[in-house]
Amino acid sequence: MSDSRLDILLKMFDADPGDSFVSYAIAKEYQSLGRLRDAVQQFSTLKKTDPEYVGLYYHLGKTYEALGETVHAIKAYQDGIEVSKKLKDFHALSELNSALTNLEYGD
Repeated sequence: MSDSRLDILLKMFDADPGDSFVSYAIAKEYQSLGRLRDAVQQFSTLKKTDPEYVGLYYHLGKTYEALGETVHAIKAYQDGIEVSKKLKDFHALSELNSALTNLEYGD
Protein backbone atom coordinates (compact mmCIF):
# COMPACT_ATOMS: atom_id res chain seq x y z
CA MET A 1 0.00 0.00 0.00
CA SER A 2 1.38 3.40 -0.92
CA ASP A 3 1.58 6.33 1.44
CA SER A 4 -1.07 9.01 1.20
CA ARG A 5 -0.12 12.45 -0.05
CA LEU A 6 -0.39 13.71 3.54
CA ASP A 7 1.94 10.97 4.80
CA ILE A 8 4.49 11.87 2.14
CA LEU A 9 4.28 15.57 3.00
CA LEU A 10 4.62 14.87 6.72
CA LYS A 11 7.75 12.79 6.05
CA MET A 12 9.16 15.62 3.96
CA PHE A 13 8.39 18.05 6.77
CA ASP A 14 10.11 15.79 9.32
CA ALA A 15 13.19 15.80 7.10
CA ASP A 16 13.18 19.61 6.76
CA PRO A 17 10.83 21.39 9.18
CA GLY A 18 12.04 24.75 7.92
CA ASP A 19 10.65 24.19 4.42
CA SER A 20 7.80 26.71 4.21
CA PHE A 21 6.43 25.26 0.99
CA VAL A 22 6.03 21.81 2.54
CA SER A 23 4.37 23.34 5.59
CA TYR A 24 1.97 25.20 3.29
CA ALA A 25 1.32 22.03 1.28
CA ILE A 26 0.46 20.14 4.48
CA ALA A 27 -2.04 22.84 5.44
CA LYS A 28 -3.61 22.71 1.98
CA GLU A 29 -3.82 18.91 2.17
CA TYR A 30 -5.55 19.13 5.55
CA GLN A 31 -7.93 21.62 3.97
CA SER A 32 -8.71 19.30 1.07
CA LEU A 33 -9.33 16.44 3.50
CA GLY A 34 -11.83 18.56 5.43
CA ARG A 35 -9.54 18.68 8.45
CA LEU A 36 -10.04 22.41 8.83
CA ARG A 37 -8.80 22.75 12.42
CA ASP A 38 -5.58 20.97 11.46
CA ALA A 39 -5.27 23.29 8.46
CA VAL A 40 -5.68 26.36 10.67
CA GLN A 41 -3.04 25.03 13.04
CA GLN A 42 -0.60 24.36 10.21
CA PHE A 43 -1.20 27.75 8.56
CA SER A 44 -0.82 29.45 11.96
CA THR A 45 2.47 27.68 12.61
CA LEU A 46 3.72 28.72 9.18
CA LYS A 47 2.64 32.29 9.91
CA LYS A 48 4.83 32.26 13.03
CA THR A 49 7.86 30.69 11.37
CA ASP A 50 7.66 32.49 8.00
CA PRO A 51 5.29 35.47 8.25
CA GLU A 52 6.30 36.64 4.78
CA TYR A 53 4.95 33.47 3.13
CA VAL A 54 2.20 35.58 1.66
CA GLY A 55 0.17 32.75 0.13
CA LEU A 56 -0.86 31.42 3.50
CA TYR A 57 -3.04 34.40 4.45
CA TYR A 58 -5.69 33.96 1.76
CA HIS A 59 -6.07 30.26 2.50
CA LEU A 60 -6.03 30.78 6.26
CA GLY A 61 -8.81 33.32 5.84
CA LYS A 62 -10.83 30.98 3.63
CA THR A 63 -10.40 28.17 6.16
CA TYR A 64 -11.67 30.42 8.93
CA GLU A 65 -14.60 31.38 6.72
CA ALA A 66 -15.43 27.71 6.20
CA LEU A 67 -15.42 27.29 9.98
CA GLY A 68 -17.75 30.28 10.36
CA GLU A 69 -15.09 32.27 12.22
CA THR A 70 -15.51 35.59 10.45
CA VAL A 71 -13.50 37.68 12.91
CA HIS A 72 -10.47 35.41 12.50
CA ALA A 73 -10.89 35.40 8.71
CA ILE A 74 -10.92 39.20 8.62
CA LYS A 75 -7.76 39.30 10.75
CA ALA A 76 -6.01 36.80 8.46
CA TYR A 77 -6.88 38.88 5.39
CA GLN A 78 -5.81 42.13 7.09
CA ASP A 79 -2.50 40.60 8.16
CA GLY A 80 -1.94 39.32 4.64
CA ILE A 81 -2.71 42.73 3.17
CA GLU A 82 -0.01 44.28 5.36
CA VAL A 83 2.53 41.63 4.35
CA SER A 84 1.59 42.01 0.67
CA LYS A 85 2.10 45.76 0.85
CA LYS A 86 5.46 45.30 2.55
CA LEU A 87 6.58 42.81 -0.10
CA LYS A 88 4.99 44.80 -2.94
CA ASP A 89 3.15 41.65 -4.01
CA PHE A 90 0.29 43.33 -5.81
CA HIS A 91 -1.33 40.12 -7.03
CA ALA A 92 -1.66 38.80 -3.47
CA LEU A 93 -2.74 42.24 -2.30
CA SER A 94 -5.54 42.30 -4.87
CA GLU A 95 -6.75 38.80 -3.93
CA LEU A 96 -6.69 39.56 -0.21
CA ASN A 97 -8.49 42.88 -0.65
CA SER A 98 -11.18 41.14 -2.73
CA ALA A 99 -11.60 38.36 -0.17
CA LEU A 100 -11.86 40.88 2.66
CA THR A 101 -14.36 43.04 0.77
CA ASN A 102 -16.48 40.02 -0.17
CA LEU A 103 -16.52 38.84 3.42
CA GLU A 104 -17.33 42.20 4.93
CA TYR A 105 -19.90 43.33 2.35
CA GLY A 106 -21.10 40.12 0.71
CA ASP A 107 -20.51 38.89 -2.81
